[in-house]
Formats: sequence, C-alpha cells, structure tokens
Amino acid sequence: MTIVVAYVPRPEGRAAVDKGIELAKASGEKLLVINAGAGTGPVLGSIIADAADTENLQARLRSSGTDAEFRQYVRGNTPAEEVLDIAEAENASLIVLGLRKRSPVGKLILGSVAQTILLQATCPVLAVKAG
Repeated sequence: MTIVVAYVPRPEGRAAVDKGIELAKASGEKLLVINAGAGTGPVLGSIIADAADTENLQARLRSSGTDAEFRQYVRGNTPAEEVLDIAEAENASLIVLGLRKRSPVGKLILGSVAQTILLQATCPVLAVKAG
C-alpha cells in the first residue's frame, strides 16, 4: 500500500509531507509525494516546486527512513486530477494534503483543489494544517 501526499511548496505542503512521513514510518507503507500543476496560469509558480525546493524535499525524504518517492507533473491536468489519478493507480491507502485558511470569498471564487480531492477520492483523505 502507498500513502500519497499532495505537495505544494508552502507551509501547508511541508506539514503534509511531515505527516506523511510520520504515517509511513508507523505503518511501513511506501510514501509517494506528488507536486502537480496544469502548466498554465499565474498560480503555477506558487504550486510547482522549483529546483531548490525539490532538492530540499528530496533530501528530507532520503533522510526520513521511509521508502519515499517524489514525482512532479506539469502536463495539463489539474493538481486534483493528478493526485486522484495517481492515488487510484497506486492503490493508495490514504491521501494527505495540507490546508490553508481562505476567506469565504476566496473559497467561492477560486475553487479548491483540497475540496475536489476530499469529495472525489476513493480512499481516506487526511487534511493537515501548518503549525
């Protein structure tokens, strides 16, 4: 079985990775960290990990003591589609994602990757907040 983490290079993404590592250690499951974006639009830079963040994340995973892998996708699918498709393909036991506080208007206008994953996942989803 695999624990899938939906990662963004922000505090909530790092909190999700930390929780994923903790759970993978406890269960002995593989950890798969996914960073994904559609490849267009102004938000892409805030959700796709750059080279420095990717290296830091991979170092964190190597030193975690877990069977962990990082994958990054920028191929036209939404982040939610990527996470859900990969979770399904990997027969994930759990999806871990980070949440950030949003205003009511922000939730209404912008939509939510987290909401899509929560509503459409076929496995349990654990939402964590950054400390």
